[in-house]
Amino acid sequence: MSNLDASETPISPATETESQSRLAGDDALSQAMLRILERVAKPYSGARGCRLVTEQLWSNGAELFRGVTKVDPSAAEYWLEATERIINDLDCTHKQKFKEAVSLLHDEAYQWWLTVEEGTQFYRLTWDFFKATFQSKYVVASYVDACSREFMNLTQGDRSVAEYGAKFLRLSCYAQCMVASEYERYVRFEDGLRDSLRVLIALQRE
Repeated sequence: MSNLDASETPISPATETESQSRLAGDDALSQAMLRILERVAKPYSGARGCRLVTEQLWSNGAELFRGVTKVDPSAAEYWLEATERIINDLDCTHKQKFKEAVSLLHDEAYQWWLTVEEGTQFYRLTWDFFKATFQSKYVVASYVDACSREFMNLTQGDRSVAEYGAKFLRLSCYAQCMVASEYERYVRFEDGLRDSLRVLIALQRE
C-alpha cells in the first residue's frame, strides 16, 4: 500500500461536483438574503434621511408659515425665498424640497394646502407646483405688479453695490420678461449703477 498524505488524497469527480453545487447554492442564498436586507433597510434609511434633513432645516433658521388671514404679501414672499434658500443650501432633491416646505405650513396655511392636495393629481405635487400655487394664494397680483414697476425704476442710489445687487436679484423675479437673458440682466444692472461706477466700468473696457 502506498503511503499517501491525507492532503494529497485525490478527490473524485462526483465529490467535486457536489461541492461546487453546494457552494453555488450557498452563494445564491447569500445574494437573495442581501437583496431582502436591502429592501428592508431602504425605507429605514429614507426615513432617517428625512429626519436629518428636517433637523438641518430647523438648525439653519427655517420658520413656520401659518398663513393667517390677510397675511402681508411681502412676508409670504420673504418666507418662500428664505425657505428655498435654506433648502437649497442643504442640497436637497426636488422631492425633499417639496416635502420640507409643506412640513413648515401650519394652521390656516396647512389647512389650505390640504384642500389643494385633495384636488390635485399626485404626479403634479412637486416643488414647482407648490411654489406657483403658494405665490398665487399668498402673493397677490397687485404685489407682483408693484414689484415689477419697482424693478423698472430701480437704481443704486445711496445703496452699496451689494445692497443694490440683492434688491436687483429679488425684484428681477417679477420682471423676467424684461431680463430674459443673462446679457439683458447685466445691461440693466449696469444702467442702474451710480454714474461714477459706470464711468469706471467704461474705462476698464478701453
